[in-house]
Amino acid sequence: MKMSVKYNFASEFVPIFAEKTTMKKIILFVSISVASGLLFVNLYTSLVDAKIWGSDIPTSIAAARTYFTVADPGDFFRVFSPVNQMAGLLVLLLFWKSVPAIRLYLGAAFVLYVAGDLFTFAYFYPRNDIMFETAQLTDIDLLKKTWSEWNTMNWLRSLMILAGLLFSFLALHKMYSLQKKNKTYTHKVLV
Repeated sequence: MKMSVKYNFASEFVPIFAEKTTMKKIILFVSISVASGLLFVNLYTSLVDAKIWGSDIPTSIAAARTYFTVADPGDFFRVFSPVNQMAGLLVLLLFWKSVPAIRLYLGAAFVLYVAGDLFTFAYFYPRNDIMFETAQLTDIDLLKKTWSEWNTMNWLRSLMILAGLLFSFLALHKMYSLQKKNKTYTHKVLV
């Protein structure tokens, strides 16, 4: 049985709409995955690296300096933090015309990701320079103080990334809950 032209026309565009929605979801999942990776690497740095750095100052700092001559954690973060921010901005733009709550959640996530990186530049880079480049190994008090500040505030940086992730998950949840409502509504209309 053939439906009227009106219904045939509309049914042709459903797959196109579904493809666009699927791509937006995939990009949101990529954004969440990258932010999750950043969070876990940052937690690893707090739980493992920072403890090692502070275990026997100045010897542990000297060992870290030697270890970091080829590569350091910053090499990872300098690549994946911008990727995280670009993915956060991209999903914000893709979902801009969606429900205001989704836009708000993704906007908050993006702001937190950028704030975390600004915090890194303003707070952690100077302390990294002190611990791993400029401070004399004989200035034990300065090294201990700097390590303690770094170690404490890295938990705040992790919390900022976690909060951004939670906002991304809230946007994802809102998107799926709206999709479920729309499917229920569509099913009721079609039946």
